[in-house]
Amino acid sequence: MKAIVCEAFGPVDELQYKDIADPVVKAGHVVVNIEAAGVNFPDGLLVQGLYQMQPPFPFIPGNEVAGTIAELGEGVNHLKVGQRVIALPLLGGYAEKALVPATHVMPLPDSIPANEGAALVTAHATAHHALKQRAKLQPGETLVVTGAAGGTGLAAVQIGKIMGAKVIAVCSTEEKLALAKANGADVLINYTENDLKDALKEATGGKGADVVYECVGGDTFHACSRSMAWEGRLLVVGFAGGEIPKFPVNLSLVKGYSVVGVFWGSFTQHDPKGFAANMQELLGWYVQGKVKVVVDEALPLSRATEAMEKVMNRQVKGKMVVTP
Repeated sequence: MKAIVCEAFGPVDELQYKDIADPVVKAGHVVVNIEAAGVNFPDGLLVQGLYQMQPPFPFIPGNEVAGTIAELGEGVNHLKVGQRVIALPLLGGYAEKALVPATHVMPLPDSIPANEGAALVTAHATAHHALKQRAKLQPGETLVVTGAAGGTGLAAVQIGKIMGAKVIAVCSTEEKLALAKANGADVLINYTENDLKDALKEATGGKGADVVYECVGGDTFHACSRSMAWEGRLLVVGFAGGEIPKFPVNLSLVKGYSVVGVFWGSFTQHDPKGFAANMQELLGWYVQGKVKVVVDEALPLSRATEAMEKVMNRQVKGKMVVTP
């Protein structure tokens, strides 16, 4: 089969598009014929050796796919060959086939196209887990979303509205803010034209944010860390801006708020039942039209490095997808 292979940590453009052996099914697993794979910011970090996880070489990046089941391993009774599914291989998604634990495979409703199904999982599931389990977001609270036009930012805007929050979208351009508004944002802040700390103070009436979904890092994080409400929750989701900030812990002490880490991949491993329940709720929202996936572009698997670079350079509105 064809796959994108990382043989050593390095720049994204050094990834190899090549033929490798098909995966062999084993007990408790399934082999999925991949129709589409979601492209996420951590994929680019992973192949450069900059992510929390550093797998042995060679490896295939990509942790979310949609397709059909090709083979069932021993003991897998709740799925069937030919069934449309969303699957989370953790690694191996940028390929024509992937071996996936059966616990991380779920039916994909016929109403959801493969491109959207593949792009639904990581971004929306991260936002869902962050706002539900980590922030325990309540109706009427104020939610600030940074990077609000990216895949996971848009997901946080949508899910924040479902959960009853007032959503403040923070983006770098008016075009991105318009997309956030179209997805439910109540207040729009262009941080390249406004002082973010002052704008958040004004938008929250001086109270500060109850919850911040922060996935940019750098100066954006620092402004948010000084704009929290009493008993607020500052969610550390990622560092798309490239700088991992240092946090002055006295701010948390004086302002009485929590800094909460969000690592959705670890959540799926530590709480598979909670993950499954979240996915059922998320797919239900999708079918009901309450959440949606905005696919910026779908590129052939052979152009996966181009897709990854577009994501890494923050040129994407919504999600990128690659298709074998």
